[in-house]
Amino acid sequence: MQRIRLRYTKRGRLRFTSHRDFQRAFERALRRAEVPMAYSAGFTPHPKVSYANAAPTGTGSEAEYLEIALTEARDPERLRLLLDPSLPAGLDVVDAVEARTSGLADRLTASVWELRLDGVEPAEAERAVAAFDAAPVVEVQRRTKNGVRTFDTRSAVAHLESVTTHGSPADRPTDRPCAILRLVVRHVTPAVRPDDVLSGLRAVADLAPPVPAAVTRLAQGLFDEETGAVTDPLAPDREAEVPEPQPAAASAAAKAPA
Repeated sequence: MQRIRLRYTKRGRLRFTSHRDFQRAFERALRRAEVPMAYSAGFTPHPKVSYANAAPTGTGSEAEYLEIALTEARDPERLRLLLDPSLPAGLDVVDAVEARTSGLADRLTASVWELRLDGVEPAEAERAVAAFDAAPVVEVQRRTKNGVRTFDTRSAVAHLESVTTHGSPADRPTDRPCAILRLVVRHVTPAVRPDDVLSGLRAVADLAPPVPAAVTRLAQGLFDEETGAVTDPLAPDREAEVPEPQPAAASAAAKAPA
C-alpha cells in the first residue's frame, strides 16, 4: 500500500465550505480521476483518507494537509495533476509527496495566519498589537459544546505583528483603511483560533473592526522555538526520497580509479 500526502488550498468563496463538504468533493474527485484508492473494511467501506487539522469554516487557507492510501503505486506529481482539475476552483491541490516518514499530524504544531481588518487604521492595529504583547495573560471566553470556556490566548500566540502591503484583497473594498495582522499560533488544547485572538485584542485594546476579518492560513507545520519559523511538514518526506538506481555501467565508472 502506498501513501501520498497532499497540500491543498481553500480560496475565495470556497473558504465557506465546511470540512464535510470538502470531504464529499474530494472523494468525488478521487472517483473521477480513477485513483486506485484503498478502502476500509466493514459494511460501509470508505476511502482511506486522513485529514490533518482542518481550518475552521469561513477561513481561507494555503496550507491544508491530508494523506491517502493507494492499492497501486502512483507518481505523486502525476496524481496531483489528475486530481486538481476534478476539484472546484479554489480547492486546489498544490503539492504532493510520497509518505516516507511517520507522524504528519505530529509535525503540525503551529499555524501562520493573516487577518485583514477593513476599516481599521494600521496605526490603531499597531497599538493593539503592542498592548497584546505587553499583557502577561489575555483571557477570552468561547461557547463550546461543553458550555462556555475561558482560556488564555496570549500563551498560544508565538508572534503577532501589524504588517504593510501594497496590494488589497480582490473581494474587499479599497476606499477605506485596512490593517493587516500576521500571527503565529501554537496548536494547543483548547485550540486558539484567529477569532479568539481578535477577541483578545478587543479585550486589551478595544480593537473592534467594523466588518468581519478576512482570515487566511498561510502556513502550518513544525514550530521552531529558536527561530520562530514554521517549517514545511512535507520536507522530511522529500528528504527521505529513495534515489533512483544508477545503470550498472555508470556505477562501475563511478567506482573505477582515476
